[in-house]
Amino acid sequence: MAISSSCSTVKAVNTRWTSPSLSPVSKFAVLRRLSLLPELRYTQNVKLTATNALRTFEQTTLTEDHKFSTVGSDEDDSASFPKPRILVAEKLGEAGVNLLRGFGDVDCSYELSPEDLKKKVAESDALIVRSGTKVTREVFEAAKGRLKVVGRAGVGIDNVDLQAATEYGCLVVNAPTANTVAAAEHGIALLASMARNVAQADASIKAGKWERSKYVGVSLVGKTLAVMGFGKVGTEVARRAKGLGMNVISHDPYAPADRARALGVDLVSFDQAIATADFVSLHMPLTPATKKVFNDQTFSKMKKGVRLINVARGGVIDEDALVRALDSGIVAQAALDVFCEEPPSKDSKLIQHENVTVTPHLGASTKEAQEGVAIEIAEAVAGALKGELSATAVNAPMVAPEVLSELAPYIVLAEKLGRLAVQLASGGKGVQSIKVVYRSARDRDDLDTRLLRAMITKGIIEPISDSYVNLVNADFIAKQKGLRISEERMVVDSSPEYPVDSIQVQISNVESSFAGAVSDCGAISIEGRVKYGVPHLTCVGSFAVDVSLEGNLILCRQVDQPGMIGQVGNILGEQNVNVNFMSVGRRVVRKQAIMAIGVDEEPDNKTLERIGGVSAIEEFVFLKL
Repeated sequence: MAISSSCSTVKAVNTRWTSPSLSPVSKFAVLRRLSLLPELRYTQNVKLTATNALRTFEQTTLTEDHKFSTVGSDEDDSASFPKPRILVAEKLGEAGVNLLRGFGDVDCSYELSPEDLKKKVAESDALIVRSGTKVTREVFEAAKGRLKVVGRAGVGIDNVDLQAATEYGCLVVNAPTANTVAAAEHGIALLASMARNVAQADASIKAGKWERSKYVGVSLVGKTLAVMGFGKVGTEVARRAKGLGMNVISHDPYAPADRARALGVDLVSFDQAIATADFVSLHMPLTPATKKVFNDQTFSKMKKGVRLINVARGGVIDEDALVRALDSGIVAQAALDVFCEEPPSKDSKLIQHENVTVTPHLGASTKEAQEGVAIEIAEAVAGALKGELSATAVNAPMVAPEVLSELAPYIVLAEKLGRLAVQLASGGKGVQSIKVVYRSARDRDDLDTRLLRAMITKGIIEPISDSYVNLVNADFIAKQKGLRISEERMVVDSSPEYPVDSIQVQISNVESSFAGAVSDCGAISIEGRVKYGVPHLTCVGSFAVDVSLEGNLILCRQVDQPGMIGQVGNILGEQNVNVNFMSVGRRVVRKQAIMAIGVDEEPDNKTLERIGGVSAIEEFVFLKL
């Protein structure tokens, strides 16, 4: 087969591709930079991965326009090939742009329409955006495989279609660290200005008034600040709050206890944090588990007169519930930099509330942070274009199709077991020690567990974190979060046709929100296997169950007696909650049992309270899958 001569910029020279001076890694980088991999994929219908790209290329007959030089060392390669073309679609700090210009041809085109963006990416090897540009599936389709990396200058990647990026072999990287200090400083600025009514007093004086008695504030010294989320920003806020003489507590299931102790911060449970704090500062990501986690129920548990700061994500607060809490006096004041809808509507009751201080998402808006983000994303994009694997990659790399096909249902099982395990952990002590046990009939060399371990890590970390975990960065992020993940393999007498018989996940040295999930060894323990191609939960603690991991899950520890399935089923049925699976596990007849119920919908709080009110049910927990 022959490749068409569309890459006419690469001129023929008299040297051989097989030159020993060009390493396999450099060859692969060369192919990426020449855009020959996408052309092979789309013109010759070849499915390429890093493992077969070189072989496919070398088996291909090239036209004269595609020959290239391999004279000298790898460092000489850049002189013989065109520079990558980098499209910067939103304003980026000059330091980052200059760094990119030293590496490739940079096109700074801002405020592109969707159609113009699609035209531009068809001629680009990399695309850099902020939050305003939507990188949709249509954009990746328009690129026709040429686009190799998308860089998001910031943390969130809600505006990038990760699934489409992965399907088209495009790496997505972000810049998660450069704005840490800026966001922390803004949080402290809002904390202090809210406590002293700075914004309101400023507006009053500018309106020609002098109302000293109206704007009496509160002191920070000796007050308790609850930092909800002890990641990079939360840690920096805590450090600065301690300097102001505040007593700092924090809730974060992943926070290393030694790091907290070093700063004089006590790690506590969620309920303890919100019940004892005078000020609550939010630094948690927006995930399904944290969406509107600050709602009527949460506010009702808070100390009357509490003050709230949010420089994280607007969606973690139920804004209508916050207005009610402000009107009732439960929340004395709020200082907000982020909102559910940005920009918020002008007539928003929350924005117009006299006890609310607002800023237009300025957390990362310092000159230093903007330059830092620009440099961080420029380095990540340049590295990706060179073929390097980045720790800030947020989508999965290409995996050999045959491996992915075989492991597909086990990948889903692994992630869901991770999600279940972390939801069963509670208390102020962070999750740190995790053990994974694989039971398999295969030899050790025939089972590569890296992808499964990565998916368990993903399931444990992503529900309550802003990290995006994949095969590339799983171990790095686990280490960053202070997680110690050990693996054990047990040989079982089953068919080697299947890669894994079962997977068990254990979390040690933590309290559990569901005592029935604690095994005889004192660790939270859950186990699952794939049956008929579908992931199933097969063991909770020391109780055997059998429930499909679809929809959501309710676990009940109960007295083993007749009628329990009917009672709970009736409660769910009355609220139109569909049960897709139900299983009861017990060790001794008429003693304790665990009932596992799969449900398609999420029951409301009243329905769950009714289930908990059944006399024979000793405890229950609702788990999102």
